[in-house]
Amino acid sequence: TIKHGGQSFLVDLSKPIDLSIPLTNSDENPIAWYLDKPKIEPVRMGDWIGKVAAGASTNFNDIHFNPHGHGTHTECLGHITRDFYSVNQALKNFFFLVELISVKPYHKGTDQVITKIQLQAWLENKSPEAVAIRTLPNSIAKKSTKYSHTNPPYLEESAALYLREIGVKHLLIDLPSVDREEDQGKLVCHKAFWNVKDVQNLNEDARHDATITEMIFIPDSVPDGRYLLNLQISSFENDASPSKPVLYAIER
Repeated sequence: TIKHGGQSFLVDLSKPIDLSIPLTNSDENPIAWYLDKPKIEPVRMGDWIGKVAAGASTNFNDIHFNPHGHGTHTECLGHITRDFYSVNQALKNFFFLVELISVKPYHKGTDQVITKIQLQAWLENKSPEAVAIRTLPNSIAKKSTKYSHTNPPYLEESAALYLREIGVKHLLIDLPSVDREEDQGKLVCHKAFWNVKDVQNLNEDARHDATITEMIFIPDSVPDGRYLLNLQISSFENDASPSKPVLYAIER
């Protein structure tokens, strides 16, 4: 039994539902934002190679990756502000009640968008701490998609504003961004969700404790509904960090 927000819930911690996509140095790794694949390779110092198979006593790898472009990551408003803000300082609690919803993006010209009306259909009269969005169709290919230059689906600004207005602090989505891939740097959904009015001089009412998690994957076997979310990040002092969002079914 877990107590959260004055309520008690029964969850089975031995049955986690991991929404993160593993980071690898293979061609199967998802990629966004025009990057090459991550690099995971042994350290080399002269003739010494940090690999047991090459004669070393340990495997000793360097990892080169970008959290925004190479897999599941969680970001704070520091992603779009002139001044530095760290997701490691923004996220201080790690358990939340989350509403998992499935949405088929609406075709709008050459774009596919998630609208406020679609979100209202799922969330009307609710004010969850977190929302996880599974876009439809939901193919396992999302775990290895190369998103660059593909104009993936995204949220309309009004949809992001609606989530902020109903009190959602943590938004999770299975896309590389809540905003359009090429939007001339407007980032209207990021700004609406974090309530950032001026990226050069941050307004006092901006939402420092709100996060956006992108590039998750939600299997079809996981039904829509309410779950307990454990949102874990690596302790990077950076605007974003690779993350591991895990759901637990609420039994009662």
